[in-house]
Amino acid sequence: VLAEMAGHRACMFSVALALLGVLLASIPTAVQSIGVCYGVNGDGLPSASEVVRLYQSNGITGMRIYFPDADALQALSGSNIDLIIDVANEDLASLASDRAAATAWVQTNVQAHQGLNIKYIAAGNEVGDQGGDTGNILPAMQNLDAALSAAGLGGIKVSTSVSQGVTAGYPPSQGTFSAGYMGPIAQYLATTGAPLLANVYPYFSYVDNQAQIDINYALFTSPGTVVQDGANAYQNLFDALVDTFYSALESAGAGSVNVVVSESGWPSAGGTAATTDNAQTYNQNLIKHVGQGTPKRPSAIEAYVFAMFNEDKKGPAEIEKHFGLFNPDKSPAYPISF
Repeated sequence: VLAEMAGHRACMFSVALALLGVLLASIPTAVQSIGVCYGVNGDGLPSASEVVRLYQSNGITGMRIYFPDADALQALSGSNIDLIIDVANEDLASLASDRAAATAWVQTNVQAHQGLNIKYIAAGNEVGDQGGDTGNILPAMQNLDAALSAAGLGGIKVSTSVSQGVTAGYPPSQGTFSAGYMGPIAQYLATTGAPLLANVYPYFSYVDNQAQIDINYALFTSPGTVVQDGANAYQNLFDALVDTFYSALESAGAGSVNVVVSESGWPSAGGTAATTDNAQTYNQNLIKHVGQGTPKRPSAIEAYVFAMFNEDKKGPAEIEKHFGLFNPDKSPAYPISF
């Protein structure tokens, strides 16, 4: 009888464990989806190996670099940090016109470095606005994809990083691409399964439209819905800007393409509403918010904060020097938690 009772209890315990497993599986898990952009346009910045340790000690699991910096790539080896590597805008023309150049770029900047978690290669950053010919973006992407595939590295996705200036339309459901070159790029991304990399800055939207946009809407601090767009309620401008990209992708026939926010941040000095309090509020709220997704796409957003350091060589506007989470001596510009 005792043995039978023990067996019964064991059976009940197994059932309870199974039910607990089902319950735990049904609870949404936090997705670590925040990285930080690592720029080097500043005096007195720490070495690449120190920078990687700073990422790790702060729990930052993703990095974007704006060119294939050999020191950074070496320091990142074995770090388990997810990585976006940009192709410099000035290099796009050669990669677009010559597949051999794309093959050489992949050999030099990807295959030559072991132990890296490269997620995306960005064929240029805000091409056109920041230099380069937008006509080179798509052929460069195609040649890079071919080179990666030939090297057995097809898991690395190729995209391009664009500003919110390539979209137009309000409210978010009316978003379209205002730049003609974006339609073919979006359709190509749909065939490769790569995301669109989008630089999303509520700060600049607010500064350019202060009569229409309340700063709380830009800082994630509005107490309730600010914009009602059909069934979608928007309490913050970040979601509205991201969903404008999603609507533009849908309008271009590329609704399956995901959006990765390749830059977003708020300056702490140098211009309108650029204070340490506002920068800390925006970036901390961004880190908290991305796990929720947007009204159109309520799954976690992958996003990269701009930027790791205050960079005194950036410009020409003073404000460009003050987007850093850290000072060059590695001290925090303001408290932030990942």
